[in-house]
Amino acid sequence: MYKNKNNLISVLIPSYNHENYVQGTIKSIINQTYENIELIVIDDGSKDDTYKKILELKEECEKRFKRVHFETKENEGTVATFNKLASLAKGEYIYFIASDDMIADVNALKMQAEFLDKNKKYCLVVGDNQFIDSNGQICYWDEKQNVVYSKNKAGYLTFGDSLKAGRSDIDFNSSEFGKYYTFLKANYIPNGYLIRKSIFDLIPKFTNEAPLEDYFLHLQLSKYGKYKYIDKVLFSYRWHSANTIKNIEKMQSFTQKTLDYEYDVVQKNICASNVCKAVFETIKYGTLYKKLGVPFLFQIKKYKDGQDNKQKYLIIFGFKIKLNS
Repeated sequence: MYKNKNNLISVLIPSYNHENYVQGTIKSIINQTYENIELIVIDDGSKDDTYKKILELKEECEKRFKRVHFETKENEGTVATFNKLASLAKGEYIYFIASDDMIADVNALKMQAEFLDKNKKYCLVVGDNQFIDSNGQICYWDEKQNVVYSKNKAGYLTFGDSLKAGRSDIDFNSSEFGKYYTFLKANYIPNGYLIRKSIFDLIPKFTNEAPLEDYFLHLQLSKYGKYKYIDKVLFSYRWHSANTIKNIEKMQSFTQKTLDYEYDVVQKNICASNVCKAVFETIKYGTLYKKLGVPFLFQIKKYKDGQDNKQKYLIIFGFKIKLNS
């Protein structure tokens, strides 16, 4: 029988102008069935009553959690806030949760921690997300990501359903989920993931040069460890008027900028063993990615090489690598 090791989990919450939602997010952590948690909340200079709402729960949090750290600071942006949160974490695992659009299921941390405890080669585990509206009511998406309340009118019952539809090339329940090469097309990881901190500590800090923090995170973590998808709703994703994902033009620009930065990261560290392992693992998928038209990072070309005019090579950031097939 599995015995819960009860490793410390650091729950990290960045907040900014989320006075209507922040208490709901914090309460979802208070209600976790997993016991050993430290809660760290940093408010990035909110102009509304967000920090006041946070402090209203301080006494309850201090009774519930192993350690509590609340603070507010001058507005510096998401990147600086994420890096400060991470620097304060002392847990075996870390769990980022936004203060506006995320609520954790009561058993989420318990289920995820049990998986990472038993599977040391995995650096991240995540479950599916259900949708809720601005009032916390369960809802669904139609094909155009509009909120609907009838399953009969729904195109997607969960966020996972939508992500799977967009990435039909990946079986979420297979070992391909979370492979480095899969992120070169786009990010597809749901919200509410638990990360092994020993792996997180190996990757670069968040940077404004890679403005999609979650995408940047997955591009780095996937070089070091495996990902696991639990096909069960462990998270509620609030769909409201201010979700960043709704700004398509901004998302496209941020995606490209993040990929540009990843180009620089890999080019600088191409000889680092962890990067080489991830990059060379991608070689066998080169033909697939030529077909998909993945952006600039990888491409297959034919070169004359002695008498072999048909030999294939994979060009990775200017490095010419011979393919076996």
